Amino acid sequence: MTLFLGIGIAGIVLLVLSLIFDGVLEGLFDGVGVLDGLFDGLLSLPVIAGFVSMLGFGGALVLGTTQLGTGPAVAVGAAAGVGAGWLTWKFSKALMRDQTSVTPRGADLVGSSGTVVTAIPATGYGEVLLRLGGQPVKFSAKCAEPVAYGTEIWVEATLSASSVSVRPVQR
Repeated sequence: MTLFLGIGIAGIVLLVLSLIFDGVLEGLFDGVGVLDGLFDGLLSLPVIAGFVSMLGFGGALVLGTTQLGTGPAVAVGAAAGVGAGWLTWKFSKALMRDQTSVTPRGADLVGSSGTVVTAIPATGYGEVLLRLGGQPVKFSAKCAEPVAYGTEIWVEATLSASSVSVRPVQR
């Protein structure tokens, strides 16, 4: 049983190493012909780690709870390892397909409305509260005319990453 527990622990260590040194083994055999891409997909390091750890822990579980012996423990551990490896492969494929939404840019603010939170003088900057990507964000704002606190504004242009040109909304 100690051997199976050691194999299971080695699988966990291999998994941790694969997370720390992500992609090191995958690129180890690049350009070596038949070995090129060996550790991609079903033979990726996390899949191998999942198989090895479940082989060890599954075998230890069978040995510890039954009187079947080493052969059946290896068979059950290998079956559990194949299942864990397959699930790891499927989960990693699903995670790699996961796409994030487009990151909002300052140019996305043009044409949006907001509210003045610090009055804008005619020759300087004030602050406006806008929504960027659904989140409230404060921007420095400049306007050709003075704009009072609480006035609804319309963004005409982005001046920099943190400032915009605005005009008051006419009602």
